[in-house]
Amino acid sequence: MNRASVGQGWGVRKVWVIGGVAAGLGMGFVMLLVVGVYVIGGNLANGVATGGRGLAKGAVPAAYQNLVQRWGNLCPALTPALLAAQLYQESGWNPTVVSPADARGIAQFIPSTWATHGIDGNGDGRRDIWNPDDAIPSAASYDCELAKYVKDVPGNTTDNMLAAYNAGAYRVIKAGGIPAISETRNYVKRIRALSESFAAPESRIDPSRQAAGAIGFAQSRLGTPYLWGGNGTAAEGGRFDCSGLTKASYASVGIELPRVANDQYNAGPHPSRDQLLPGDLVFFSHDLTDSRAIHHVGIYVGGGYMIDAPRTGAVIRFDPIDTSEYFGATRVTEDGAKALPTKV
Repeated sequence: MNRASVGQGWGVRKVWVIGGVAAGLGMGFVMLLVVGVYVIGGNLANGVATGGRGLAKGAVPAAYQNLVQRWGNLCPALTPALLAAQLYQESGWNPTVVSPADARGIAQFIPSTWATHGIDGNGDGRRDIWNPDDAIPSAASYDCELAKYVKDVPGNTTDNMLAAYNAGAYRVIKAGGIPAISETRNYVKRIRALSESFAAPESRIDPSRQAAGAIGFAQSRLGTPYLWGGNGTAAEGGRFDCSGLTKASYASVGIELPRVANDQYNAGPHPSRDQLLPGDLVFFSHDLTDSRAIHHVGIYVGGGYMIDAPRTGAVIRFDPIDTSEYFGATRVTEDGAKALPTKV
């Protein structure tokens, strides 16, 4: 189901994914979960973000991809993925949204802040708070101004920049780092984690330790009739739509995903097709350049197949993933899911 709605700091860790699923509906194959132990190290350089990281395919809408890629490399403390995470957090890529605090546009500038920090990004002689061609460069420029203000503060420059964006540079300088404000600390952690969903992975991505349990939940619902908007409640006869099933599957192992498929895409990094592991969410879109156009999601189980709730009149079943609308995959992480804004 998909309806419109308005860094992970990786420490070294071990995770285990163990399990299996039975042959599906007479298809004559057995899909086994991978058994493995993976160890992965942090991807971020000490002090600043890795400046040249590319963007994951389709994670940024095509209309804004070049802007984010270009301006996200404006200074060493910023990356395209961090800039994308901030824009998604602020507006969900909506260039016309207005917040209750009168923050405006895709970058959610308050008019008084725009008056000081807005720039003419497209060189047309105007600084238009509503125009992404101005607002996205302005967001990057503002980040880099803040990075200059806090460059001599102890700690990670990028983290201090994000803290200054949330709490103001003065508080960061006075505190000698990220101030002891829960909202600010959560903001830094959230943007860092969310940025992993917008960055093209540079190394192997560790599997989720909850993957087997999520698959087990979905497998237990095989044969259940589809229900558009279904969340599996008793009143709905335990029926689901596609994103209702994936949400419930991961909720069964303690990870809360958003309700709609195109937001679930941002719950972690994106393995390539040849890197898929059981438990990854797999997504399908009418527009392969834009994750906001995703309309379907399933849970990968191996062998080129997923468990999904496909459509009205069908049941939860195994389906192949290799279709013309295959968009990509997400390896769900706890931090990635927690980083997602409640409304986008």
